Amino acid sequence: MRIFAYAVAGWLVLVGAMGILRSRNLIQATVSLSVAQSGTYVLLLAIGYQWEGRAPVFSPGSTPTSDVVDPVVQAMALTDIVVSATVTALLLALTIQIEKTHHTVDPDKLQQLKG
Repeated sequence: MRIFAYAVAGWLVLVGAMGILRSRNLIQATVSLSVAQSGTYVLLLAIGYQWEGRAPVFSPGSTPTSDVVDPVVQAMALTDIVVSATVTALLLALTIQIEKTHHTVDPDKLQQLKG
């Protein structure tokens, strides 16, 4: 099962990267980036998964008697989700501003811009 999760994570990253390379407008590139970032969620969950692991909640004075799930990996996955949502919102806001200013979302037509 763990190999399947790694394969799904790799597939999502590759599909997202191919979508970014083949996109013909900025909205498609943003969605493709979101797909690639979702591969990192699956990768983090695959790394932190413990078969028959329990939540790491213990009462005072007790010692763990079985395998527990690492909460750091879960926190990293949640942080990854928040960062992904923020990046997606920022890129879509920039796409709206580019469309308002230049009347196009095609990256090839934006090449003549001068900085």
